[in-house]
Amino acid sequence: MSYYADKVELLADIFGTEDVTVTGTTLTVGAATYPIVDDVIILLPESLRPRRLRGTTPESLGGDKPFAADIQQTFGAEWQTYPEVLPEHRKEFDDYFDVVDIAALAGKRTCDVGCGIGRWSYFLRHTARELVLVDFSEAIFVARRNLADCPNAVFFMGDLTALPFRSDCCDLLFCIGVLHHLESNALSEVRGLRRFAPQLLIYLYSALDNRPLHYRLLLPMVSALRLVLARVEGPAARQILTELCMWTIYMPLIGLGWILKPFGLQARVPLFDFYHDKSLKRIRQDVYDRFFTRIEQRFSRAEIESLKDTFSEIKISPRLPMWHFLCRR
Repeated sequence: MSYYADKVELLADIFGTEDVTVTGTTLTVGAATYPIVDDVIILLPESLRPRRLRGTTPESLGGDKPFAADIQQTFGAEWQTYPEVLPEHRKEFDDYFDVVDIAALAGKRTCDVGCGIGRWSYFLRHTARELVLVDFSEAIFVARRNLADCPNAVFFMGDLTALPFRSDCCDLLFCIGVLHHLESNALSEVRGLRRFAPQLLIYLYSALDNRPLHYRLLLPMVSALRLVLARVEGPAARQILTELCMWTIYMPLIGLGWILKPFGLQARVPLFDFYHDKSLKRIRQDVYDRFFTRIEQRFSRAEIESLKDTFSEIKISPRLPMWHFLCRR
């Protein structure tokens, strides 16, 4: 029996139509038929799917828009390499969601766009009534495994810029650390996501406008290294380079931060504030994320506040990671 056999009503509400049929291997919504693979509904047109998922339907559903296939592959590989929801992710969840009234999500539906391994939804599984998880990479299958004990979750492989969901299908949509890796402008995509929920929780990379000058001077060098390493595709080579970057960049800076902490200077050391209490496993995952992703957009606080042209309120957290913020319509 399909995992979605008892979720037809939920799916109908998400898509905004009663014309929904579920079989063991497909979901049909109106005239569109989507394959279901390992409990994941594949929304992506066949041409945009990871290679192993192509040919799962008799004919392609189309798709000719710009699409960063290398980013899809990188994130799929990253989350299959680092699939665990770690204890320290709980604190990070609290940091990201400090601008959200968690208690108010009881009995509500949340949408986790660019969910990766589902680590943020994992901590909402006993609060939210329903969880909608979306990712465009094979990470979505890892999310399904991590939320195997969560019968109120539905899983989609899809493009967040072209989701076929109805307006206001969710009560809260969150997109943590994803939009700045797209080909399109991240702020434009924030505006585009507004139709799905009255509240959006977003995290975008900071332009370091709130950091000391030497942070901004170092950024071009780090970015240049990232663009070189992003061309490396072999899993073994990436594993070696991850270790190399961790031990030659991250760990020395974290160590320097500890040395300077008695003098109150640790905040001037890049990476220390976020990573000083992280495990090696968690640091490895972030090194991979940071150095093997070709596209990286960064935004100043003023640029984020420009979203007030679309939303009635933008609540920017004063806490790390920066910038994460809540948008209200």
